[in-house]
Amino acid sequence: MNDSQKWFVLAFILAFGGLLYVLAPVLMPFAFAAILAYLGDPVVDRLETLQFRGWRLNRTLAVVVVFSGIIFSIAALLIVIIPALEYQIGEFIDKLPSYLNWINKSVVPGLQKYLGRTIRPLREDQLINLIRSHWQDGGGVAENLIQSVSHSGAVIVGWVMNLVLIPVITFYLLRDWDDLVARIHDLFPRRFAGTVAKLASEADDVLGAFMRGQFYVMLALGIIYSVGLWLVDLELALVIGMLAGLVSFVPYMGAITGIVFACIAALLQFQDAVHLLPVLMVFAVGQSMEGMLLTPWLVGNKIGLHPVAVMFAVLAGGQLFGFLGVLLALPVASVIMVLLRHIHERYTFSGFYSKG
Repeated sequence: MNDSQKWFVLAFILAFGGLLYVLAPVLMPFAFAAILAYLGDPVVDRLETLQFRGWRLNRTLAVVVVFSGIIFSIAALLIVIIPALEYQIGEFIDKLPSYLNWINKSVVPGLQKYLGRTIRPLREDQLINLIRSHWQDGGGVAENLIQSVSHSGAVIVGWVMNLVLIPVITFYLLRDWDDLVARIHDLFPRRFAGTVAKLASEADDVLGAFMRGQFYVMLALGIIYSVGLWLVDLELALVIGMLAGLVSFVPYMGAITGIVFACIAALLQFQDAVHLLPVLMVFAVGQSMEGMLLTPWLVGNKIGLHPVAVMFAVLAGGQLFGFLGVLLALPVASVIMVLLRHIHERYTFSGFYSKG
């Protein structure tokens, strides 16, 4: 590659980045649909290989099956989980006065006794009014969502267009995914095609471990934690369980977050330390299942991104491109990591490194 070609590639990358920055709001439904298609493509490929009495699904019918499953899952999330989360949070706020009263009468005197210093009791009325005012101003999850899209006709039109575009784009991307990948591969110069295919395969392994395998692990852990905490009669079971599942893409972070919040909720609800043992057992079971069953089965031994790299990628993407940057953070980070690994390999085998 001569100098003019290098400058052309650099100019193309800069122009593409600037165009992405300008069109970020418009590209959001396309990025979201591409992520859904990427998650569903292996399932479609698997359905295409299945045979039943000599009859096999074609690509379109397999896409219809997977697409219906995605739509049903999203609908179940919106219809069942969000109202349940709102109900549990509302119940917690209603019982907050009794919790704060118990803290002032039981916990604060104990802390004063063991720490040997005066600790000011919580101001119940001010704290309760502050939390309730924020909750009422937000109007709850569902009501706040409705209010946010009702301020202007343009916002409503944008929401409706995104809701319509995302499933349509997802369907077509799922149907034509293999053809699109092949056509993109054919665009690269033949002398680079082998290297590009190798790097793309490595990036797919890294990305698949996080966007496919880790997504399923997060979902499974959220269900396990929620059901387990519900069985021990914790009122905020769904809220804490799903929160712990969502942040479990960082090793041990989900369990630590869940244990802290679940123990606090159990102390406030039951007002004794005996009920902490069942809560700890729930997370012990969840961590055991993650290490022995979920991660080996769903993620395998693929090399993933470092947890610090994951957090930096998500924060940097959100800062630069907003919600679109959050959606594209992990795909871009996985590709960059593979490229850096390739550059490091070329560097360590170069004459500059070995003879320097």
